[in-house]
Amino acid sequence: MNQQSGTVSMKQLWRFFLPLGISASLVTISHVIINSTLSQGEHPEQILASYAIAMSLLVITERPALLLRQTSSVLVRDKRSFRAMLQVSQLIFFAIMALGFLICYTPLGNFIFSGLFGLEHSLVPDVIDVYRVLMFVSLFSGIRCLYQGIIIYNLRTRWLTIGMIVRLIGMYLLSLYFIHSGVKDATVGAYIFLAGMIIEAAMSYGEGRLLVRRMPDVVPEHEIVKPRQVFSFYRPLLLSTFVAVWIGPVINAMLGKTTEVALAIASFALAGSIVQLVVSFFTYFHQIVLNFYKIDREAVRRFTLLFGFIPALLVSMLAFTPIGEYFVGTIMGVDGKLAIETLKALKPFVLLALIMPWLDVFNGIIMVRGHTRVMLGSQISNLSFTALALLLLVLVTPGWNGTIGAWAQSLGLAAECGFVAYAIRRGNRINRIIAGKVTDME
Repeated sequence: MNQQSGTVSMKQLWRFFLPLGISASLVTISHVIINSTLSQGEHPEQILASYAIAMSLLVITERPALLLRQTSSVLVRDKRSFRAMLQVSQLIFFAIMALGFLICYTPLGNFIFSGLFGLEHSLVPDVIDVYRVLMFVSLFSGIRCLYQGIIIYNLRTRWLTIGMIVRLIGMYLLSLYFIHSGVKDATVGAYIFLAGMIIEAAMSYGEGRLLVRRMPDVVPEHEIVKPRQVFSFYRPLLLSTFVAVWIGPVINAMLGKTTEVALAIASFALAGSIVQLVVSFFTYFHQIVLNFYKIDREAVRRFTLLFGFIPALLVSMLAFTPIGEYFVGTIMGVDGKLAIETLKALKPFVLLALIMPWLDVFNGIIMVRGHTRVMLGSQISNLSFTALALLLLVLVTPGWNGTIGAWAQSLGLAAECGFVAYAIRRGNRINRIIAGKVTDME
C-alpha cells in the first residue's frame, strides 16, 4: 500500500517512476508494429490513410477513458470509494460505446468523416469499417486505466511495464500472422491494436482486482463515498480535454496559410513526432506528485529538479548539434528541404520540452488538491495563446513554415503552465490567510 507518512528517498521515487517512463516509451513501438504491418498490403498508401484517419477520431473518443487513470489514482482508497469510481466508469464506458455505435451505424459517421474530416466519399466506408473495431479499443483502454490508477497508487508500477511488454509481444505475433496470411485492408491494424489493448487490460484488471480485495471496506477519513463526488473531480478534466483536442486541428489549419503548405505540415509533424519520442519517458511526473506530494513534497521537488531538465537537454541536442542531422537524415531517412525544415521546427520545441515536466508537476498538485476546475481554464489559455501566436506568425513570417506550428504549440503550453502556476500560488495565499484567521480565533 502507499505510504502515509515519513520521508521518501530518491531511490524510491526512481523505482516508482522508471516503470512508468518505460511503459510510456514502449507505446510508440505498438504504432510502429501496426504501421509496418499495414505497409505490407497491396495498396499501402490507401490502407495506411484509412487507418490513420480512423485513429485520429479514436484519439478524441478515447480521451474520457484515459482520464480514469488519474481519477482512480487520486480518489480510490477503499472498497466504498472504488464502488463509486466503478459506477462512474461504467457510465463512461456506456457513453463511449453508444457514441461508437452512432458513428458506425448511423449517418453521423459519414458526416464526421466526409464533412468534418473532408474525406473523399469513396474512402468513408473503409474508414468506418476500421472504426467499428477501434471503438472497442476505447472500452478496454478505459478498463485498463481504471485499474492502472489503483496499481499506481499502490506503487506497483512495474506491472504497467510488464503489461506493455506482454501487449507488444501479442501484437507482434498477431502482425506476423497477418503478414503471412495477407494484409487485405486497414482493419488489420485495428485488430492488432485491439488485441494488444485487451491483453494489457486483462493484466491490469487481474492485478487491480487483487489490490481492491485487499483494501479496507471503509477508510473513515476518506471523503469519497458517492459517484457524484467522483464525477465532480472528473468532469473538469473531461471538459479540459475537449478544449485540448482542438489545438492540433487549429495548428494544422493555420499551417495551411503558410508559404509552402505541404512542407509546413510535414516538417511540423515530423518534428513533433521526434519530440514526442524523446519526451514520452518523462510524461508521468504528475503521478510522482499524486502519490508522494503529501508525504514528502521536498523529495518531489528534488526529483523534479534532478530529472525535469533532461527532456529540454535531449531536444536541444537534436535541434542544435549534428546529432539531429544524423537522426533525421540517417535514422528517419528524411532528406532535402524537408530535413532542413524539420530541424528548424525542432528548435522552438526546446521551450516545450523545458516547460512540459513542470506543467505535469503543477497539474499533479492541482489534482492532489481536487481543484481540477483550474485545468479547464489552463487549456483555454493554451488554445487562445496558440491561436494568437499562429495568427501573428502567419501574418508576419509565413515563410517560417513548420516552425510557426512549433512556436505556437510551445507558447501555448507556456501560457497553460503560467495559468496553473498562478492558480497554485493564489491557492497557497488563500490557505495562508485562512490559517492566519484560524490562529487568531484560537
